[in-house]
Order: sequence, then structure tokens, then C-alpha cells
Amino acid sequence: METPTRKLLVVEDDPGLQTQLRWCFEGYDVEIAGDSDAALEILRQHQPAVVTLDLGLPPDPDGTTVGFSLLEEILYEAPHTKVIVVTGNNDREHATRSVAMGAYDFFYKPIDADMLELIVNRAYRVYELEEENRRLSSQQGDAPLEGVITGSTSMLQVCRTIEKVAPTDATVLVLGESGTGKELMAKSLHELSTRSEGRFVAINCAAIPENLLESELFGYEKGAFTGAAKQTTGKIETASGGTLFLDEVGDMPAPLQAKLLRFLQERVIERVGGRKEIPVDVRVLCATHKDLHELIRINQFREDLYYRIGEVSITIPALKDREGDALLLARVFLERFSNQQGKKGHRFSKAAMAAIESYAWPGNVRELENRVKRAVIMAEHKQITASDLELGGSSAEELATFNLREIRDNADRKATLRALNHVGGKVSQAAELLGISRPTMYDLLRKFDLKPK
Repeated sequence: METPTRKLLVVEDDPGLQTQLRWCFEGYDVEIAGDSDAALEILRQHQPAVVTLDLGLPPDPDGTTVGFSLLEEILYEAPHTKVIVVTGNNDREHATRSVAMGAYDFFYKPIDADMLELIVNRAYRVYELEEENRRLSSQQGDAPLEGVITGSTSMLQVCRTIEKVAPTDATVLVLGESGTGKELMAKSLHELSTRSEGRFVAINCAAIPENLLESELFGYEKGAFTGAAKQTTGKIETASGGTLFLDEVGDMPAPLQAKLLRFLQERVIERVGGRKEIPVDVRVLCATHKDLHELIRINQFREDLYYRIGEVSITIPALKDREGDALLLARVFLERFSNQQGKKGHRFSKAAMAAIESYAWPGNVRELENRVKRAVIMAEHKQITASDLELGGSSAEELATFNLREIRDNADRKATLRALNHVGGKVSQAAELLGISRPTMYDLLRKFDLKPK
């Protein structure tokens, strides 16, 4: 018979309940602790994924002081462990305080073995998913680019493409919404290229006024304009032997587009106020969040320049399209900012994790990073909630479940309501929309306590 590998620690001082709980968890390697010292010893030795914790422990079995103190120590020493607090019947104050401190869930006495087993199984499943996310974030083989944290297929494909393109001298156009990490990808292209020993010079075409952008790019000669007291090299010349990154190239003014096109074709520049042609050996990478095809259509971007800068185009997917990455990145940011702020031990609540997964992230990775950083700074507890992230939503707790039956029921209820709303509450028409019979429709109405208007 195979020995169970799933570790569960039960902290309970009642001998009768110890025996009951030991035998109600099939498939788990159950360790029992009757006091806080024994619990911490087992925690350090066996590193259980899940802990059930009775708050009433000796030497104060009728109080909760020892239990709360142990909860804090467990979460400090093993922040990824899922702690399920067992408390007195309908003792909502202690249950709420436990979750605020960082407990995964709570359970009221008297013990219902089946229900407690369901909660433990769900907690263990969440632990497994989080472990897999941590493994993906640290596994260099899956995300080969330095600084890139991902587990999504679409983003891993981008990484593969960059690996292939980087050793060439092709001019690359990186496309994607603001905040998706276009500059990070450009830096990866540089670092994996044969020019990695040279400089990586970046300039944001949208951040510099039009009358200054030309001199910033191409440099200028002494006396070329008022204030030009000395000869100055531009970004293109400075990047010679390395890589030039033109961020937000879609915002480049039309006159400069023509001059950039000539440089890309001839690989020579003329400084502002100069007459001498200067050869420059540089690889050019460009990025924009704008639709260049639309800009070409309305004559705001040169079509010939588009084909010159886009020898290879790479599109960075939006965060909402990177399955699983929002939560993965959020955890990495949480650990990073917790360490920076000297507030180690922060963790997300279930509702916060559900909110992170369900939110559309219009600002992409940059927005996620900023929200987590602000939450770490402002949070008054170790547990980061959805409100700390300023992510509301009544469905957060509902989305937190991993139980397939609950997920299916939620989907069925929403579909039934939607169908009824579409047909003004007419049962027959709603059943037809759903592709089910009228008796089945009435079964759904009874199941979800819905009344057609």
C-alpha cells in the first residue's frame, strides 16, 4: 500500500477529537499536536501543506490567546501553509479575526467530518496550485528571458520568438498595450544578441517635444541653434556598436519619420547643423502601443517606414490574455515589495486572489505592480484583501471556489437568469434559448430559487 504524501497537521487538545480527526482524512499523512510547542515542532519537521487549528489550547483551553499566538507563528514560519481555524459554534468574531490574520478558512464546532474534509481538500488543492506557480516562476527553462515571469503559453511563445530573433540583426517592432513590458522584451533582444557588450540606448519618442527630438536622436553641431555651445552626439551615434530602442515610435513626428527612414536605409546620419555624413553601426528596435495600420490609413505614419522597422513584429499579449500570469506576477510583486518595505509575511486573501484573476487589468503588468506595491504600503494586516488592492466585486468569493459542482451551479444559475431576462421571464422561451426542455427549466428555477417575472 502506497504511503500518503499529503501532509496534514491537526492541532487539537481533546483526545476524543484527536482520534476522530486522525481517521476522517483518508489519503493524508496526519500528524497530531496537543499544544503549541508540539505543533511548531511538527511544522518544522514535516512542513505540512495544511493545518487545522483549534484556538482553545493549553494552558488556556477556554480562551483563544494561545491559539491566535500559534496562528501568527505558523504563518510567520510557513507563510504558504493553509491554516483552517476551528472555533466555537457561531463565534464569528474569532473566525473573522483569524481570516484577517491570514488563515485560509475557518470551521465551526461541532465537527462535521465530511464538511471539514471538503475544506481541507480544497485548501490542499490551492496549495498545490500555488506551489506550481512558484515552480514556474523560478524555472529558467520555461521562461528563459531574464526578468520575465510567466507560465502562460502565449507569453512563452513570445520568449521563444525573441530567442530566435535576438542573434540576428533584424530590425524588430514590438507591439502591445501600455504596461505589457515592451521595453523589457527589447532589453532581452539586446542581451541575447551579439551586441550585448555594446550599449542599450532607449529614447521615448512621445516624451520629448518635437523641436528637441531631432537633436536628441541625431545630435547637433556647435552653433546649430541658440544654446548649442558645443558639438553633441545624439542617441543614434551613442548606441553605435550596440542597440537603439525607439519606444512609442508611433508618436514620432512626420518630418523625423523621413529622416529616420533614410538612416535605416543608408546607415548614415547628419547632425543638426552639420553637413558631414557619419556612418553608424547600430541595431534598431522599435515599440508602440498604437495601431500603425490605422495611422498609415490616416496619413500619420509612413508606410515605407513601417515596413522598414517591422522586419520582424512581435506582439506582447495583454495581461488578461496570459492565463494564470496575473496571480503568478502578483505573488512575485508581493514578496518583492514586502521585503523592500520590511513587512515580510504578507499574503493574499482568497477574495483578493479571485479578484486578481477576474480583473481585466487595463493597465497590464504596470497596473498590477503598482496596486500590489500600494497595498503592501497601506495594509494594516499581514493579509492583503481585495479592498487593499482597490479591487471590488461581489463575485470575488464566488470565484474563489475550486469545487467543480459549485462552479457549474454558478454558471447554470447565471445562464438561467440571463435567458429569463432576455425573454422577459417567459419560461418556454427561456428554455428554448438554453436548449433544454420546460421540465428541466422548472427544475433549474426550483434549484436556484428563481421566480420568472
